[in-house]
Amino acid sequence: MARRRGAPTHDPRTDARERTLLMLYEAETKGIEPRAVLEAQVIRPDEQTAALVVGVGERRAELDQVIGAHSHGWTLARMPAIDRNVLRLGAYELADRPDVPVAVVIDEAVELAKRFSTDDSGRFVNGVLSALAPVLRST
Repeated sequence: MARRRGAPTHDPRTDARERTLLMLYEAETKGIEPRAVLEAQVIRPDEQTAALVVGVGERRAELDQVIGAHSHGWTLARMPAIDRNVLRLGAYELADRPDVPVAVVIDEAVELAKRFSTDDSGRFVNGVLSALAPVLRST
């Protein structure tokens, strides 16, 4: 049976990315640090989610700079908040998670963008992360 688009995958890493995205989005919309959102959870998130939320939060300024430099024609402020946070998560994984293949990082980010953002977000996220991959994986 084929998986329907947008259906849960039940893969722990995919689930952790989704939870991370939702916490990053919550932090941004509330104007608080991602770590504060993480610490406010009633049920303690799994280790992978916690590591991603903290990692993105700690490197947000640096991630925003590199994303802004490679999102030609788009400022971060002009992007939908979900796209911005999907890109932060993807850029973080490209930079700090060399154990995760580039194709997996990009595919997972594109799927999150398609599921939670606009009709054009998947293509946009794919283009930006594809441009970031050689930069972030070469250092």
